Amino acid sequence: MNVFGWLAGGDYTIAREVLQRGVAALFLVAFVSAVNQFPALLGEHGLLPVRRFLETAYGRRQPTIFRRHYSDRMLLTVAWAGAGLSATLVVGIPQLLPSWALVAVFLTVWLFGLSLVNVGQTFYAFGWESLLVEAGFTVAFLGAHDTAPPLTIVFLLRWLVFRLEFGAGMIKMRGDRSWRDLTALFYHHETQPMPNPLSRMAHLLPHWWHRVEVLGNHVAQLIVPWLLFAPQPVASAAAAVVILTQLWLVATGNFAWLNAITIVLAFSAVSDPVLSTVFGTPVGGVGAVDVPPWFGVVAVAASILLIVLSWRPLANLFSPTQLMNASFNRWHLVNAYGAFGSVTKHRDEVIVEGTLDDPRSPDALWREYPFKGKPGDVRLRPRQFAPYHLRLDWLMWFLALGSRDTRWFEVFLVRLLEGDAPTLRLLRSDPFEGSRPRAVRARLFHYRFTTRAEKRASGDHWHRTEAGTLVPPITLPAGGVGRHDAQ
Repeated sequence: MNVFGWLAGGDYTIAREVLQRGVAALFLVAFVSAVNQFPALLGEHGLLPVRRFLETAYGRRQPTIFRRHYSDRMLLTVAWAGAGLSATLVVGIPQLLPSWALVAVFLTVWLFGLSLVNVGQTFYAFGWESLLVEAGFTVAFLGAHDTAPPLTIVFLLRWLVFRLEFGAGMIKMRGDRSWRDLTALFYHHETQPMPNPLSRMAHLLPHWWHRVEVLGNHVAQLIVPWLLFAPQPVASAAAAVVILTQLWLVATGNFAWLNAITIVLAFSAVSDPVLSTVFGTPVGGVGAVDVPPWFGVVAVAASILLIVLSWRPLANLFSPTQLMNASFNRWHLVNAYGAFGSVTKHRDEVIVEGTLDDPRSPDALWREYPFKGKPGDVRLRPRQFAPYHLRLDWLMWFLALGSRDTRWFEVFLVRLLEGDAPTLRLLRSDPFEGSRPRAVRARLFHYRFTTRAEKRASGDHWHRTEAGTLVPPITLPAGGVGRHDAQ
């Protein structure tokens, strides 16, 4: 008799496939993002070099494989190895091996991801970074095809979705009044960090619809998450609500992999029998009907660890000083989540420009540096990038809000003056085609979506007005960076 018979979640074989392959796919995106962006942002010649960070007392305490040595070559090796292992999980190869091998592969991917997050500083200080790390660790213990999915792990993944959704709902209710008076979405589609192609259309919908959106958000985040722990088919129905609301967010915004991973994790509440009823035919994935004793011990141990670590996040959910997107341990396990506790009512954008002329001349021709995702040229329709994460573009949004940490931006301007090729590859294009500008500056503009009438008349997607100068013209003389008076 198997003492772990009670642990077998044989009704969640399809959920396991979605959870493991989906999380692995998002790790793949994250590692490719690191290959493309990490060296320019955080590498040896980056805006916030990892080596310098690791010299600080805080940096030395972080669990990372880069603790003793960092180089761009090592970073690319780790990122490509993580991408390769993630790809094997997406196609299901480790799932065919014994569960110990699958756990080893997933934990390696988790360690590589954790290592990047723990040295990524402000460029990795997003809630979905910790969310992906936590999800990668947890789905590892769903096991391979030689075991049934352990029920404790299935329910801990629902607990993750609960913290993600209920935490976001509570931070909204405790935060901006616009969430309570149902007006938050009068502004959000226009002022969100990175609008997508449909954001303008969503913003121009009538106010009564925006109130319905906010009300629906409160139901989906404050009531539905409790039903994830209900018996079937109620739990599956709750998961469906979470998935549908996340799909609306996918359609109207660019939130990296936040929405995609929430959809994936919601499948932890979707059972095979419910799917069979929906599709009208028996549905089930591959997997043993029982949990081998050795793996039962591993799964229970992992479950106990995650339960013990849950105390502080649980208390945080009901605290009047609730933390948003916080990790309570260096391993980014069982974190606190949340989003948009406050809603920006007006959109400001930092526009970076350079010139080949004398910056003191009133006739100097200034050319704008176009970013890949953030608004700039008013004629351009926003593009879709999620689940890919444009880290520099996101920080430019925080910079416009008055972010106190501007060290990276100061170095960014110097890199533009140097004509640094890796930095320029983070942008949509180089307005100087390889030439070094004589000076650069940063101006602040108010942005809003054009009305339907304005769009018909001008063809523009945005309307902007200048709000001031953030950084006056700076140059790069022989002795270092200099500053010219803009007057």
